[in-house]
Amino acid sequence: MFTQKNKIVFVIFSFLCLCNLVALLIAFDLNKNPGFEVIFFDVGQGDSALIKTGEGHYILIDGGPDSKIIEKLSSEIPFWQKEIDLVLLTHPHSDHVNGLIDVIDKYDVKNIVWTGVLDTTASYKTWLDLIEESNVIIAQAGQRVRGDSFHMDILYPFASLEGESFKELNDTSIISRLVSSDKSFVFTGDASRIQEELVVDMFELDADVLSVGHHGSKTSTSKELLEEVKPDYAVISCGKGNKYGHPHSQTLELLENYGIKVLRTDIDGDIKFK
Repeated sequence: MFTQKNKIVFVIFSFLCLCNLVALLIAFDLNKNPGFEVIFFDVGQGDSALIKTGEGHYILIDGGPDSKIIEKLSSEIPFWQKEIDLVLLTHPHSDHVNGLIDVIDKYDVKNIVWTGVLDTTASYKTWLDLIEESNVIIAQAGQRVRGDSFHMDILYPFASLEGESFKELNDTSIISRLVSSDKSFVFTGDASRIQEELVVDMFELDADVLSVGHHGSKTSTSKELLEEVKPDYAVISCGKGNKYGHPHSQTLELLENYGIKVLRTDIDGDIKFK
């Protein structure tokens, strides 16, 4: 029969064993090399992609239309990790920026890349207030984000757009190209065919995966872009049964004609490349 003293010793011993087990589990996870991953989140009618680098850094491109992004990030980022190294906002439309407002509130975002263009929406004003104390970089072609296992180049806009107003914000979207080892990705935001073709004339765009512009709208994804990128996969981020009819049948037919495998968040859910 246990004495009071024995019971106390047993409780302490059990607690120490539990602590050691937790410590071992955490150490194992931290020492595990996760490799390089790109996840296109199903955030409904919007856009969001997370890049997990081989060094354990996190880069988030857009945040979707609402707080659903927090749930998505929680499934990919360990609960003790409260830092995101870089957030890139392609353009400040609500289906790209709204979720980032929640991200900045929950996570310590080290760096922010965006265009600095002007808008008048409530979410835009909240975004400006939140990033006021952040390390903000105004995007323009020629900039490079570099790590040991990757680099990401900004290809568009060609010059700073900070403080400028535009009738069509989609046409200010950041276009970027990510390269890791022998795999590469092109992200186009909601850029139209005009912007795509400008970039095609200026940069190498060959990539394994193309993030299809403007949720598969017919205003994006030109033949010139596809012939330059030559992707094996095309990812379309869109919401199930969305009111815009995305993706457009014209875009889907074009991708099929080029023999490109199409993956869609409205059908396939989260799409992960390792």
